[in-house]
Amino acid sequence: MTASPVATTLAGLPLRTPVLLAAGTAGTLTEMADALDLSRVGAVVTKSITRLPRDGNATWRILPVDAGMLNAIGLANVGLDAFMRDYAPRASGVPTTVIGSISGFSIEDFVEVAAGMDAVESIPAVEINVSCPNVKHNTEFGSDPPLLAELVREVRRVLTRTRLFVKLSPIANGPLKLADVARAAIEPGASQPTGPNQRPGCDALCVANTMPAMAIDVETRLPRLANVTGGLSGPAIHPIAVKLVHDVYRAVARDTRTPIVGIGGVLKWHHAAEFILAGANAVQVGTGLFADPSCPISIAKGLESWVRRQGVANVGELVGRLQLST
Repeated sequence: MTASPVATTLAGLPLRTPVLLAAGTAGTLTEMADALDLSRVGAVVTKSITRLPRDGNATWRILPVDAGMLNAIGLANVGLDAFMRDYAPRASGVPTTVIGSISGFSIEDFVEVAAGMDAVESIPAVEINVSCPNVKHNTEFGSDPPLLAELVREVRRVLTRTRLFVKLSPIANGPLKLADVARAAIEPGASQPTGPNQRPGCDALCVANTMPAMAIDVETRLPRLANVTGGLSGPAIHPIAVKLVHDVYRAVARDTRTPIVGIGGVLKWHHAAEFILAGANAVQVGTGLFADPSCPISIAKGLESWVRRQGVANVGELVGRLQLST
């Protein structure tokens, strides 16, 4: 049988396609299976799990806006204990790769959840969401390179076999560039890998999370989100995310051979293709699932046709192949 031109690997993980389901948009584990054949996607990323259960923000916490979606869910999830009891045992039955998403408000939070997921053999990778504010420093992990480096070091220490992905915030404060933050995640300093073939830093970068945004009801003069501000996702942020992937790839990921997952406004196959040419090895679909739950399949089909038209055998040959001049 001829190998699929879109079959690929991500930090050594074999994937049927480079199209993944993003955290927070596909349920805690398999809820999307009612609307989408999970065997035809590259991976599903779980809802972000925190140490303790969270109810999240009050409504309204998700709403449509022009060319996208605003959300301020507030990390609503069942918590680590319930995840390990009710969901982790079912991960082995999911017909695709399962990536566990982790969030928290302190390094200790991340480490505890990471250690729990490392014990689940059917979860081969964890994605840490570093857009959360640290309760001790009152700053996002993803906007403070030394703090992020410390987080990566400590999480890496408890991962004996699981790959570590870092999901970056699109915003870096002050004179920082996202490449500076990415470098801190990839090269966090004196950290000794604990498992076979582990890197000192993360195994892949996920670029990027939602853009900070808000909406106002001009009649009532009230914020439309109960949390006042939230995150913007969807087509409106896609060109921004493509540039972020391009910048991180050229500045740090290419030379360190760190895979990138492109995230932001992937609704059609050409959105995914843009990410791949900019330097992404895979993409995640989030907002697109709300518009069309089956879109990951059509995206993968479109990528397959595109790969053939480009005259290469596999999608991996097109990663970072943007031509900056004719």
